Amino acid sequence: MPGNQKHKVIFTPSGRRGEVDDGINLKEASERLGVGIEGTCSQKGTCGKCVIHVEEGFFEKYHIDSSGKHLSPINETEKEFISDKEAEGGYRLACQATIKGDVMVFVPEKSRLAKQIVRKAARPIPWLKVNPAVKKYYVEMPTASFYDPLSDFERICNALNEQHGVPKQLDLDYMVLKNLQDTVRKIGGKYAEKWGVTVSVWMDKEVILVESGKVEKAYGIAIDIGTTSVVGYLCDLTNGEVVATESMMNPQTIYGEDVMARITYNMTHEDGATIMQETIVRGLNEICGRAAAKVGIKRREIVDITAVGNTCMHHLFMGVDTEYIGMAPFPAARHHSVNYKARDLGLKIAPGAYVHILPIEAGFVGADNVGVLLCEKPYEQDSMELVIDIGTNGELVLGNRQKMISSSCATGPAFEGAEIKFGCRAAPGAIEKIKVDPVTKEADFKVIGMEEWNSETEENLEANGICGSAIIDAVPQLWLAGLVSKSGVLTKEADTPRIRIDEKGLAEYVLAWANETSIGQDIVVNQNDVRNIQLAKGAMYSGAILMMRRLGAEKIDKVILAGAFGSFIDKDMAAVLGMFPSCDMENVYSVGNAAGDGARVALMDKDQRAEADRIARTVEYVELTVELDFDKIFGKAMWLPHMKDDFPHLTHLIPEEMRKKKEEAKK
Repeated sequence: MPGNQKHKVIFTPSGRRGEVDDGINLKEASERLGVGIEGTCSQKGTCGKCVIHVEEGFFEKYHIDSSGKHLSPINETEKEFISDKEAEGGYRLACQATIKGDVMVFVPEKSRLAKQIVRKAARPIPWLKVNPAVKKYYVEMPTASFYDPLSDFERICNALNEQHGVPKQLDLDYMVLKNLQDTVRKIGGKYAEKWGVTVSVWMDKEVILVESGKVEKAYGIAIDIGTTSVVGYLCDLTNGEVVATESMMNPQTIYGEDVMARITYNMTHEDGATIMQETIVRGLNEICGRAAAKVGIKRREIVDITAVGNTCMHHLFMGVDTEYIGMAPFPAARHHSVNYKARDLGLKIAPGAYVHILPIEAGFVGADNVGVLLCEKPYEQDSMELVIDIGTNGELVLGNRQKMISSSCATGPAFEGAEIKFGCRAAPGAIEKIKVDPVTKEADFKVIGMEEWNSETEENLEANGICGSAIIDAVPQLWLAGLVSKSGVLTKEADTPRIRIDEKGLAEYVLAWANETSIGQDIVVNQNDVRNIQLAKGAMYSGAILMMRRLGAEKIDKVILAGAFGSFIDKDMAAVLGMFPSCDMENVYSVGNAAGDGARVALMDKDQRAEADRIARTVEYVELTVELDFDKIFGKAMWLPHMKDDFPHLTHLIPEEMRKKKEEAKK
């Protein structure tokens, strides 16, 4: 346990500094001082992303005597990522180095947590009906008198019924009641002949806001709480227009990059669920505030919220213990949609407003998946459709109007950049697209924030890592260039200087030379990276095959790539990698952040909320890992693009020589 003694810690180049408790590690200290250091393993020391350098000596400018001796000794976990020479030079893993004295730490660029680019823009939904749960009505009513002493609220109810046909029997929110009489009399005073107010009514059941005078616009916000990022779409409830979009990294990531890490944090900390609930609510309040400021309104003018998220995010948003969804048979606390007062969850919008949280399907298929279904409506189609939400926890839905089934597959965080040697988030400088010339074996890449490919400019593009979309490119590009075998073995011998052997004896391919990067070293794809991608794509492909078998489907007519990540991958490379069964490539397409779009659908049309509850209960959840032959199916799916399955729709992408070898192998 950390002691009561304090030590001075300074992080450069940011210059952040402060005193921290004895016994905490440098990663924890960085979080307390607001310094962004990479890390995707919840401080377990398994990702190796948080490499830092400890400065030695007395620094007059900072009045600090810094030394590596002021940290705990380097441990075996660190030695997996830091060589003896590097350790002697002062390099450590921030999550493993415990503070015992004053230190000054330099954070190399490759370890800095850059601001991630959250690509979740709203898209048009032509069929969307404007029928919100909250509607505003302007009413005028006679003032109270000795001859007409009816209460203010009943007076409002009568006016709503007479002028707009709203049912008379309405509830009144307590916070609205407290200020009701002053609000009614604000314009014209208590002696006015008429009182005019704008009344916000929720679901024709409850008055949640009363405003003086005539107010034309009503605003609501649809929120998608993703494991990695959060986005909010502020909408005009009178016409359905998205007037502002705001996003951020999910602030809960400091407690774990993936769902299981957060469930573990919850289980190992008595108040874990409360801490994470308070953290996400602070983030959502910031999103609401920024979005409101963009359109010149106050946060309290937002009168409705809808929210989606996977089951873990769903529970943590409400402060519900996630322990049981982390253990077989993974039961959720509640499946049905919920309506809670936003203020009860700590959301600072209109005091009487509700937050509507869409239903979930199962322990690992949540409200985000229901949002996708609500928006894409595969349950109304005759074609056999496969919906894939690519992420740390891949969610799959297969079926049509006859039957729909869903499943989840543990793809792991490789697609997000974790467990990849130079993997990183989608931030400026991250390599986002890769090409490997099959003849010269030379690499061509493009980084976020630059229009040119590296072959198109003599400038240093200052690459700093490989983000998810490029990771999807890497393995199939290397396979098509003959540098990776069908079974996923990266060759150790090739007529190119880009193939070499690292200090651990692993083959690696140099994607970017040190002089093309901003981190001062070569960026490579190594054998372990290839294996991690194979594991992720194998899980996804296996899930699709098992679901097809369960439905008796011989082929897939359409593949829908949902999620912001799915919008930026190369669908051809994803197909060559073997992420999904063969399908006519014209019928493989991305739909962007369909989960967030589903939240917008529920925000703008209250009837779709009932539809969401109906869908969630008709989709059958399938637990894939209990299938007796899962291991065999998974093993075959590890190959590129598969050990045996045919991919007739990829003929144009695979070189003739490779196709001939495959035909010969079959014979």
